[in-house]
Amino acid sequence: MAEKKTTLLRKKINSEKGLWNPLCYDCLSAKIFDKAGADVIAISGYGISMSLLGLPDMGFISLPELTMVTRFVADSIETPVLADADTGFGNALSVIRTTRELIQAGAAAMLIEDQLAPKRCGHVAGKQIIPLKEAVGKYRAAVDVRNELDPDFVIVARTDARGALGGSLDEAIRRANSYLKAGADVAFVEGIPSKDELIRVVKDVEGPVLYNMIGISPIIPFPELKEIGVSIIGFGMAHWAATRAIWDYAHDLKQRGVDAQLQFLDRMKGHPLEDDHAFAGFTEMKAMEEKYLPEEEIEQKYHDTLGYKP
Repeated sequence: MAEKKTTLLRKKINSEKGLWNPLCYDCLSAKIFDKAGADVIAISGYGISMSLLGLPDMGFISLPELTMVTRFVADSIETPVLADADTGFGNALSVIRTTRELIQAGAAAMLIEDQLAPKRCGHVAGKQIIPLKEAVGKYRAAVDVRNELDPDFVIVARTDARGALGGSLDEAIRRANSYLKAGADVAFVEGIPSKDELIRVVKDVEGPVLYNMIGISPIIPFPELKEIGVSIIGFGMAHWAATRAIWDYAHDLKQRGVDAQLQFLDRMKGHPLEDDHAFAGFTEMKAMEEKYLPEEEIEQKYHDTLGYKP
C-alpha cells in the first residue's frame, strides 16, 4: 500500500529543509507543478478567489468552495496538498468543521491564519488580528480533529501579526510559538519585509518555519533559504503567471488574428506541453478503456472516427 500523503509530507518536514511549495489554484496548475517536482503544492486562497469569483483575496471564499477545489486538486496529483483555509471560516467551532472537511477532501495539510474576518491578502495593508487566546483556541480545535482523524495531517499556523494593525515582529514570534505549543506543526509568519527579520524568525521560532516569498517579502535564493533553516518555501503564484500569459495571448489574437495563432502553435513545437491531449490524460484514459470496455467497441470507435488518437 502506498504511503499516505500526510505521512509523506510529515516525514519530509521532519527531515528536510527548503521544501518547494508553489501555489496553485486549480487542477491544471496543480498538475503542472506536480510534473515540475514540487514537494508540496498549496491551494492559494488568492488564486481561488480570482479564478472562481473574479474577486480579490478579501475573505470572499467559502468553505464549500475551498473543499470542492481541494478535493479536485488532491485527486488529480501525487504531490501532497496544502489547503489555505484562511481564518477557518469562523470561530473554534467552525474550525472543527473546516479541519474535518479538508482532511476528508484529501488535503495533506491545512493553513489557518489569525486575522480578523473578513481577512485579506497578507501582503496588502488593512490587516487586523484576533486576540491571542481566541487564536490559540482555534489551533487547539484543529489539533483535536487532526489527532482524531489522521495524526499525520499537518497544521500550518499562520500569523499576520508582523504587518497588522498594532503588530510587530516580536508579537508575530510570540504568537507563532504559542500556536506551536498548542499543537500546530509549522509556523508561518506572513509578510516578513527583510532577510534579517526572516533570520530572526527562524532562530526564535521553536519549530519548522514556512516562508512565503511573495509580495513585500524579499526574493532569496533557495540554497540560501535552506542555509538559513527555512523548512518550506512558498513561491510560484500560478494564477499570476497564467493571467499574464492569457492576457498577452488574448491581446495578440485581437490585434493579429490568425498570424498570432500560427505563431503560438509554432512556439509550442518541441515544448513539453505541445501535445495538450497527452498532458490532459487521454493516453491513460485509452489504456483504461482497453482494460474495461469490450475489445470490439475500442477497435471500432478509434478506427472509424476522426481526431486525436492516443
